[in-house]
Amino acid sequence: MSSMLSVSAFCADNGLSRSLFYRLLKDGRGPRVTKIGRRSLISGQAAAEWRSRMERETEQIAPRSAAANHHGSRTEQEALVSGREAA
Repeated sequence: MSSMLSVSAFCADNGLSRSLFYRLLKDGRGPRVTKIGRRSLISGQAAAEWRSRMERETEQIAPRSAAANHHGSRTEQEALVSGREAA
């Protein structure tokens, strides 16, 4: 069985704030979460799948954004992928 991470451990491992983690979940872009009692846990497999999905999203955004945002500004979606608020 793969290891299970708490929300705090998952966020620390992936460089996310808890608020971004819950925003991603709300937007349907977070990892699969398993509820055990009152605890929310993320399996190692779910964490790996989420990272792969985020990498694919970033790869899809990068080619379009380089041409569209040649002034260096980022779209809201790029900001969410990188974990920062859009300016």
